[in-house]
Amino acid sequence: MTEQGGNVGQSSAPFTYQHYPHFSIVYHVNGFSDVVMSDGQATPPAEVTTDPSDDKPQGSNDHRGRHAIDDFRNTASIEGLQTEEQRLVLDTVAQIRKCGLDSILSLPQLVVCGDQSTGKSSVLEALTEIPFPRNDNLCTRFATEIILRRSATDSLTIKIIPDAKRHMQEQHTIKNFTETITDFSELPRIVDKAMLIMGVGASKSFAKDVLSVLIEGPMRPQLTLVDLPGLIQNPGNGITDADVAMVKEITQHYVEQPRTICLAVVAAINDHANQGILGRVQKVDPEGERTLGIITKPDRVEPNSGSERAFLDLANNRGVFLKLGWHVLRNRNYEERDTSFLERNAAESTFFATSNFKILPKDCVGIDSLRSRLSLLLFEHVKHELPRLRDDLELALTDAQTQLENLGSRRSTPEDCKDFLMKLSLDYHSLCKAAVSGYYEGAYFKHNPTEVFSPSSLSAIRRLRALIQYLNTQFSETIRTRGHRFQIPMLDQGTPPTPDGTPTSPSPKSAGSSPNEVAKTSKASFTSSWSPIKLSHTEVFQWVTQALIRNRGHELAGNFNPLVIGELFWEQASNWNQLALDHLEHCASICTKFLDDLLQELCPKDIRSRLKTSIIQETLKKREAAASEELKRIMEDMKSYPINYNHYYTDNVAKTRTAKQKKQLTQSINAATTHAKMPGCTSTHTSASIDVDRVLSSYNEAISANMDKYSCESILDCVLAIYKVHQKTFVANTTTQVVERHIVRGLEDIISPIVINQLTSSQIEFVASEPASTKRQREFLEDRISKLNEGRDILRGVMRDSIL
Repeated sequence: MTEQGGNVGQSSAPFTYQHYPHFSIVYHVNGFSDVVMSDGQATPPAEVTTDPSDDKPQGSNDHRGRHAIDDFRNTASIEGLQTEEQRLVLDTVAQIRKCGLDSILSLPQLVVCGDQSTGKSSVLEALTEIPFPRNDNLCTRFATEIILRRSATDSLTIKIIPDAKRHMQEQHTIKNFTETITDFSELPRIVDKAMLIMGVGASKSFAKDVLSVLIEGPMRPQLTLVDLPGLIQNPGNGITDADVAMVKEITQHYVEQPRTICLAVVAAINDHANQGILGRVQKVDPEGERTLGIITKPDRVEPNSGSERAFLDLANNRGVFLKLGWHVLRNRNYEERDTSFLERNAAESTFFATSNFKILPKDCVGIDSLRSRLSLLLFEHVKHELPRLRDDLELALTDAQTQLENLGSRRSTPEDCKDFLMKLSLDYHSLCKAAVSGYYEGAYFKHNPTEVFSPSSLSAIRRLRALIQYLNTQFSETIRTRGHRFQIPMLDQGTPPTPDGTPTSPSPKSAGSSPNEVAKTSKASFTSSWSPIKLSHTEVFQWVTQALIRNRGHELAGNFNPLVIGELFWEQASNWNQLALDHLEHCASICTKFLDDLLQELCPKDIRSRLKTSIIQETLKKREAAASEELKRIMEDMKSYPINYNHYYTDNVAKTRTAKQKKQLTQSINAATTHAKMPGCTSTHTSASIDVDRVLSSYNEAISANMDKYSCESILDCVLAIYKVHQKTFVANTTTQVVERHIVRGLEDIISPIVINQLTSSQIEFVASEPASTKRQREFLEDRISKLNEGRDILRGVMRDSIL
């Protein structure tokens, strides 16, 4: 598992753990390796290859033999790595990471990265004093997460964390994999078993699943180490382009995180300009603000050579400037692979005391100074980032809570569904009843109060009663101004003016249109631009005379068949039915829009569509159909001979006749009046004399001797009077018996607790059950909120203790 450069060896002493620094190490073996050091875990990929000159022992088992997990000890140098304050701050990140927030938030961490065979694994061993077990197939095809945790008892548990993109059934199978071992030498066997579960080898070369090895004990530090497949430069030997891309994708995930400090490892045996790691980290950190350079294998460079001088300049932060500077390490070479960590540290101290690298500052060379440097760097980095991390956490928590709230109440079981629908029906009934009754209290009715009140505005639609009243008033005015077929000049019917203020005059074609031609007018044209046909006096009497002739019976001259009044009335009111239908449909459309908006306010989108299709649409269709039938009955009543018991009819007839007589008498008096100047008077005053006989004669002459004309005038007086009476009745019947009774009244009862209670269990589940995607989203959000709340509590505790 360890990558061995020419200066990398392995200790033959039992490898043990005591108190290690709070580093979480993401370790990419060979190629481009990443090692994340922080109080938590990391997860990018890599491949196990070695420097050709530094081949490691082959075989399936570690050649050092079996080692129990409680058999390991460290050098004393690692014990003084952290102060209590540092330990407490770093423990905070460890606890946050343990909550699972590293998948949600960018957490502070150190990432060691470098090209293959630069000695990254030797850096890891020296920093942690953990001799990683070796195996040809170990940790090369998938990530391995090694977690060290403090616990009252020693234990080692191995599990597999499935890739989140796997099918749910596959994830369930993989999660069930659990093994317990007592010796690290058994790890290769467990890995082989895990590879079968993950499908590695048989159908694919790499997997995004993670093998998790949890080591707990009373002396374990908070340390998480993730060993990933290394970056692969080129496909081949069974490695595809997809494998290369997948490994790069996982690796890049860690390097580009804004709270990550990159530890860029370069080997002195190769010109640093040829090592791609520097270019890679400069892409994500162009100013070098979060990059620390580490130079390995300085003992492999020829003394006093140009190459040695170049790396000395690099170590002095010349050539490639990094704000965090550079550090030089001398690790074990192949011949020293069996030496202990104490011997390794002694050899390193001798090298930096005797070689040309002795000119470098003491705090920039050696593993002990690197530990202290990294510990302080991580400590300061965490202190600096925690307040910002708290802000990011609060934003993430608010966003997750908002998304969960938008999903509505849980609807997983029939009981959940019924409870949800019952609550929805109560809320619906309350708001709908208020809108229908005109009680506009609450936030729902305060939407955009400055919006112009019109049928197209949402604020008007929400105030349903006010809008229905507005439409009824418009309907009444439409019937008054456009309900009659003919505009008769003998009575001012208030013909609507044109935009320039002049009375509306029909075209010659309109004036001569027959009732059949008018009936052929399209509905859209009728409702939007129809105006009564204006008739002259002659045309009016022609219209009435034709009806009189058609309906002649046994009446005496001067009398008329009373049925002619009904015929002319029906023709004059022929527009009412279409205007009433338009009003009915408009009101029904407004109510539908109101219910759509109300449901959008009260329930999720999936519920809205199912409620509409299963309950609301069918009910609204029935209500509109009932309203149409009611209007049809009203129109059927109108087809009968007009019946009237309203004195308004006789009053109108009397007033019309009196007005005519008064006008004729006035004309006769004026015609019989003469004005003469008074004799002997010098003023302009005159005296008037009225010839009464002439007045009577003139008045009698004005009364037509034509009995048909007299009948026509009487008929017209009756038609206009009965039209006025029935016009008011028709408007009242349409607005109350049609619109109010069938369209508006009872709207709040469409979705009521009674209706919900009458539904079967299957109907309730159909209407209210959550889709599988919503259930998964709810579980995901609830898990995220739980993690974020736990992380927030941890951060609050740190803030209260005034650590930051």
